[in-house]
Amino acid sequence: QIKSNKDKETRVFYSITGQGADTYPVGVFTIERETGWLEVTRPLDREEMDKYYLYSHAVSANGQPVEDPMEIIITVTDQNDNRPVFTKQVFIGYIEENAKPGTSVMTVSATDADDAINVNNGIIGYSILSEEPQSTQQMFTIDPQTGVISVIGTGLDRETTPNYTLIIQAADQEGTGLTTSATAIVEVTDANDNPPIFDPTMYEGTVKENDPGALVTRLHVKDGDLQGSPAWQAVYRIKSGDPEGDFSITTDPKTNDGILRTTKGLDYESKSQYNLVVTVENTVPFTVSLPLSTASVLVVVSDENEPPVFMPPVKRVEVREDLPMGHQVTSYTAQDPDRDMKQTITYRMGIDPAGWLAINPENGIITVAQPLDRESEHAINSTYEAIVLAVDSASPAATGTGTLLLLLKDVNDNGPTPELRSFDICSRQPEPQMLTIVDKDLPPNTYPFKAEFTHGSNINWTVRMTGQDTLELKPLKELEPGEQKVFLQLSDAQGKSQV
Repeated sequence: QIKSNKDKETRVFYSITGQGADTYPVGVFTIERETGWLEVTRPLDREEMDKYYLYSHAVSANGQPVEDPMEIIITVTDQNDNRPVFTKQVFIGYIEENAKPGTSVMTVSATDADDAINVNNGIIGYSILSEEPQSTQQMFTIDPQTGVISVIGTGLDRETTPNYTLIIQAADQEGTGLTTSATAIVEVTDANDNPPIFDPTMYEGTVKENDPGALVTRLHVKDGDLQGSPAWQAVYRIKSGDPEGDFSITTDPKTNDGILRTTKGLDYESKSQYNLVVTVENTVPFTVSLPLSTASVLVVVSDENEPPVFMPPVKRVEVREDLPMGHQVTSYTAQDPDRDMKQTITYRMGIDPAGWLAINPENGIITVAQPLDRESEHAINSTYEAIVLAVDSASPAATGTGTLLLLLKDVNDNGPTPELRSFDICSRQPEPQMLTIVDKDLPPNTYPFKAEFTHGSNINWTVRMTGQDTLELKPLKELEPGEQKVFLQLSDAQGKSQV
């Protein structure tokens, strides 16, 4: 009741303004005009508005204020009329198998619209109502205040129980009031607690020699962990039997098999079989101490017909270019790596650009078939290259090749010649002509050169050397128009001459 002490002096009338009176929400409160009784017109909801700010007014019969406006604050006290509400109906959490007690799984949460500050109507307490599947011990517990679900039992095993379903409850008034429930699903994740085990443990494979990358065999393992997970994926290693790194082993991502291959061409004649020991682990470490599974692999290398091998593969022989026909140049032979096959080797010329050589098919002795010529277009930088073939007696036959390089030593078999061999001069006042001397041989079978005339050419001409390989040719007198022949004899340092 609002009452003015001026009501003894004059008749007083009361009114209110503010929230709940003439502003939103309008009409919640009224006041009896003559008595000053303040009344509420409908039920209040603290969760909608917990305080109202009003002003009361007192006026006389003529409308003049008899009091200053007075502020009235109405506080709505809480009643526990709201249940807690979980933020989700289904919570999902993950925990690794074999997790120790006390390990946190997830946090569930609920809200309550009631007052949690002045009273405990909005304070929530959490609990677990049920756990499926049931076992001899409870596996999970929940903190009543924070909603943290954690492991309380031991022996979580994904392979036997991959998940648990918990019915959880939230109750206000610190766990004693209104309640609501939700579901929490705990997924047990895989831990590497099962080793991969070879099945079977003994393997055998055959590969051809000289076949890098050849498949030897596939190794199989079983693993109880989750398929496709890092705890299931196998990693193979060759523990022993491969000191030279002749083999590699990779993992098939679909089947988890170990794929054993050769890394290089194997040689039957050097080693015909290998005994490998292979171990297997996972891509992640074991979570508990576990033994490593091992397998034995026998690799058999099969003998293949290999071509004969020339020794050396490139043979250099120095010979004079004037060797006579039929003369022996060298012996060039090959060896058959297939010792167990007892084959014979036949030799023949493969590439002989000038046809200069012949070879004995039985013993590989190479002789001169046509005259050698260091100055020939087939001899590059005084070297003649030929390919020799060695063919074994297998069916089909295998052919090996060797390269024969003849380093031709120069002999003085070429006389010097002039260039140019023809030229034009004026019949009157002819100018001297400079000629170059060319000799296909090598020093000392070349310069210094000598030049002299023959067949009477000295009547009309003079010649003199002007350099190491140049000469000057000059008429002695005015010549008749027409063609003139000049016979010039050139000699090299060893006396080899040519007209």
